[in-house]
Amino acid sequence: MTQHPIPYVFMRGGTSRGPYFNRADLPEDLDHLAEVLLAVIGSGHKLNIDGIGGGAAVTTKVAMLSRSTDNWADVDYFFAQVSVEDRLVDFKPTCGNILSGVGPAALEMGLVEPLGDVTEIKINAVNTGAQVVAKVQTPGGKLDYTGQAEIAGVPGTSAPVALNFMGVVGSSTGAFLPTGNLTDVIGGIEVTCMDVAMPLVIARASDFGLTGYESAEELDANRDFFARMEAIRIEAGAAMGMGDVSKSVTPKFGLLAPAKNGGTIATRYFMPWNTHPTMAVTGAQCLASCALTPGTVSDGFLDRPSTGPAEVILEHASGTIDVLVDFSDEDGFNLKSAGLVRTARKLADGHVYVPADVWKK
Repeated sequence: MTQHPIPYVFMRGGTSRGPYFNRADLPEDLDHLAEVLLAVIGSGHKLNIDGIGGGAAVTTKVAMLSRSTDNWADVDYFFAQVSVEDRLVDFKPTCGNILSGVGPAALEMGLVEPLGDVTEIKINAVNTGAQVVAKVQTPGGKLDYTGQAEIAGVPGTSAPVALNFMGVVGSSTGAFLPTGNLTDVIGGIEVTCMDVAMPLVIARASDFGLTGYESAEELDANRDFFARMEAIRIEAGAAMGMGDVSKSVTPKFGLLAPAKNGGTIATRYFMPWNTHPTMAVTGAQCLASCALTPGTVSDGFLDRPSTGPAEVILEHASGTIDVLVDFSDEDGFNLKSAGLVRTARKLADGHVYVPADVWKK
């Protein structure tokens, strides 16, 4: 046999998509696993022509699921970000958009059974330790992807998947403010380094000479900005205790500006070497938390509520995303949970094939 088949479900989760695997069907060793995932995606070519990636960071993501070993959870969700061209696999972050598809995929794989018209699935995000409750539509005990929920960046409507995130503060660095400061000056730019669901370096768009309302395409074309941002991100990563992040997709980078379309605050989010076409679910939680925290780079951009829960509407490059943040103002800002509504849809299932010599390494 010259190729090895691997069972998979191909899902759109939120504004991302990728293969969802049963973890038991993949190599345990992470180096070997990385080689297999590079082959699956076709990393190393801008179009991922020899794999099932889509030539963009939001379409080269992988979810690996298993029945949970955690007493609290039903499903363990292990995430991998595969690069488009650089043949890199990053197991450090998680992805909230791909997580939108974890509940439906777990039902598709038989890892959990539907229960009633709405099935509540408790998910352990292995990469970060976050606890997430997903509510999936299962009318009559059957998984249904049809519905009227809309999310920016995805055409049409689908069944809603409600997500409630807990235990996300300090998920990667162990601290809400990894540098110990509400703001730091790095590379001449004032930033807030924050870790909520995803570690972020957050700055004001105006400090880079930007409005914060540029399109993703306009920002991607501004390579001078990206060079300056990357230098700040690398220095900030070290200050956050994350070591050399030059080849890691974390920390991510975010920009803030005053809202202009009726939202709470305007945002742009970077993956980090390209502009996100919409907004990451994990990034949205961190940016919303930054917006609600006095003394951060968000000061002056919004009128903050003093207690939670509060709805934070983030304007992004393709529309808006709503984050319901439950918090208290004890000791500054104390996040309890963050909730969002996403959608997901199964696109295909069957087997994806990798060369036998890659599988046998």
